[in-house]
Formats: sequence, C-alpha cells, structure tokens
Amino acid sequence: MIKKLLLLLLFSWCCAVYGQTIRTDVLVIGNDPCAVAAAIQSARSKVKTVLVAEKIALSGGDERLVIEENLHTPSGIWGEFRNHVKDFYKTTPGFDTTFSTPLHLSKSDGETILLKMADTVNMLSIETNATFAALTKSGGEWEVKVLKDGKLVQVKARIIVDATVDGIIAQKAGGKIADKISLRQVHDSDLFRTAIAAGETWPPQRPEENTLYSYWFIPLKAIVASGVENVFAPQAVLPAGKDANYLPVQLETGQAAGAAAAYCAFFKTTTAHLNVRIIQGELLDFKADLVPFMDISAADHDWRPIQQVAATGLLGGLGFFFPDKPVATALVQPVLTEIYSRAFLWFDKEKPAKDFTLANTLSFISDYTLTDPAILKATIQKAWQTQFKFKSDFDLSRPITRREFAVLANKYLNPFARTVDLNGRLVN
Repeated sequence: MIKKLLLLLLFSWCCAVYGQTIRTDVLVIGNDPCAVAAAIQSARSKVKTVLVAEKIALSGGDERLVIEENLHTPSGIWGEFRNHVKDFYKTTPGFDTTFSTPLHLSKSDGETILLKMADTVNMLSIETNATFAALTKSGGEWEVKVLKDGKLVQVKARIIVDATVDGIIAQKAGGKIADKISLRQVHDSDLFRTAIAAGETWPPQRPEENTLYSYWFIPLKAIVASGVENVFAPQAVLPAGKDANYLPVQLETGQAAGAAAAYCAFFKTTTAHLNVRIIQGELLDFKADLVPFMDISAADHDWRPIQQVAATGLLGGLGFFFPDKPVATALVQPVLTEIYSRAFLWFDKEKPAKDFTLANTLSFISDYTLTDPAILKATIQKAWQTQFKFKSDFDLSRPITRREFAVLANKYLNPFARTVDLNGRLVN
C-alpha cells in the first residue's frame, strides 16, 4: 500500500514538474526581433512553428527609439513592421511618418506591434515567459526542454532556429557559429550570389573614406551552425550592441532564417542540403530584397526579375540600379560566359560594341534558346509595351537599358535557375 502511494506521489510530482510535450516542425528560441521574424516567416512558409521567448524586447538604450538604417530599402518583414509603425503614429504629434525620414517609435509600442504581427500568422504558436533548459538529439528530432511557469515543457522539433544573442543553444547542440557580419562590406567574392538579407551600409559612408561601401548582405551559410545538422543561428552573427538601428537587419536576417528552416522542414531535408535559389525564391515571394536598390522598390512592376538577375551578378549594383542607363558589354560579358557554356563563341562572333544593344540581346537569346531570330523578334516586339510594359520604342539599333535587359534575360535566359553552392560558385 505504501509502495503504491509513493508511486502515485512520484507520478503526481512528475506531472507537476513536467508539462505537456509539444511537437512542431520548426522551433525558434530567442527574445529579439530576429526570433519573431524567423517564426513569422517559417509559419508563413507553411510549416508548423513554435516560438519560445522569455519576453520579446527591441534593442535600444532608451524608451524612445530612432531608426535611420534601411530607410530607403524597406525589405520584407522590416518593411511590414515599418508600415505598421507609421500607421500607428500617423495621427500622433512628434512622430514624422514621411517615407525617407528616420523612424521614431517607443520601444514598448514597437514590441506590441511586432507581437501583433506574429499573432496574425497561422501555424505559429508563441510560448512566452519561457526559457531554454536543455536539449538532446533523438533520431531525426531535437528534444528541447523549456522551463515555463515553473514546469518543464518538452518540445520536439526537426529544425531549431537559435535566435539568442550568443548562439548558446547552437553551441550546446555541438555547432559552431560563423564569424560576425560587418554591415560595411566591399563585395569581392561570389558570396553575394547567396544573399538572403541585404540593406544599406551602416554606419553610413563617411566623406573621408576612399572605399565605396555599397550595402551589407548576409550570405546563407553565415546563419547555418556548422558541425551539426538542422540548427540555424542568425542572431549570433549580427553585430553586438543595443543600437536601435540594428532592428532592420535583425528582422531581415530572422526572416531569412525562417525561410531556410522552413525549407528543411517542408522538403524533409537537412542543413547539409540547402538549395540557395529555392530559399531565395521563397524570400522574394514575401518581398524580401536579395540586393537592395533604392531606386527599385518592391512595388515596381519589374522588381522580381531585377532582383533575380542582380543576384546572379549580371548588371552589378551599388545600392542604385539605374534602370534607364545602357548596359555595358564589359559588365555582362564575364557573367554570361561564366553561366552559359556557349557564350564565349557568341561574343567571339558578334563582337558587340561598348554598349550592349537590343539587337545584341535578341541575338544572344536566339543563339542560347535555339529560337528562330525572326520569330523571337516578332514575339518580343508584340509584347514590348503590353506584357513587358516598357515605355521606350522597340528599336534594335539602340543600347538596351538595364531594366529591359533584366526583364528579357530573366524571362528567356533565366540565369537565376543556375544552381549555386553555399560559396556562390556555379554548380554544373
């Protein structure tokens, strides 16, 4: 009798200490906006997501925040958040909601707005007043213990997004965190082809600096914890500090981590088999910039093709796209010959002038797609102002503009379809 009573007491104690077991596809842990954005995007990408946070808090030392970073490139969830803030304060004296002015908000209002954004998302559960306790790996799942209201809750998930500042959870899982990302970069590698978040240089360029810092970007591999599968650590690679101007990069990087985590969950794969272009495509579906152009907003009719072509390295870009400028042959020839195996033969034969013409573009497309030149010309000419909505005349002899080239290249050459690895190198 006593033995049975002791067993009953032990069972009751276990029930009191351990709460329920939660099963999910993606588990996001963290208190910063990065964590909220990751959870929002993961759920929007149609996988079951749980966000665990003690308390969501915006960076910044004061209650009144002023954000000057990424004012001209309101990408993805950062753009959504900014619009919500502007709507919230539009009738409040002292809060200028003009598009290009610094964003003013109180920290508490910002936290409320962010949580309201998360509350509207299907497939997302939020567990607040909860802290990480421990984790283990069992088969293909992570088993994470979380302390919530004095009880241990077990969460079983395939993918973990560790959005803590120091990446402690990823490290406890046996992972290694990538180096911190600078928000003042010079782009001299192929890594930009793997960008999953990008924005305007911060702090801004100083007049005395000789180097041109165009924008920052986050390569996909930077947010992946190495040495362990299915763990992302987006917050840990961002600059440390409480500057409110880090809010845009936190939201954009978190959104990217959510898309990458959802990719692994949806396709039942691991971080060892990430597909850069599919993840980037998902981010583009949600209006997140891969390359930030201050003169091409997400509302632009050609935003998507310009983003996709720019992400391959074609046409370059230094914060401005300059859509009406002519295409320089010297700019596109190296990338075209890298992407398309027969391109060098075309350039040897055609020898285009300094500025690439519309005739050059149609000739290259015809050669690559094996389309009859007359049929291709008639098709594009018919669609010039109706489908493509170009405002210029269809004139084969003139230099093609950067906008026109991006749209035609995206449709007929589709360079964005070329697979790249996590280092940005083309995969045959």
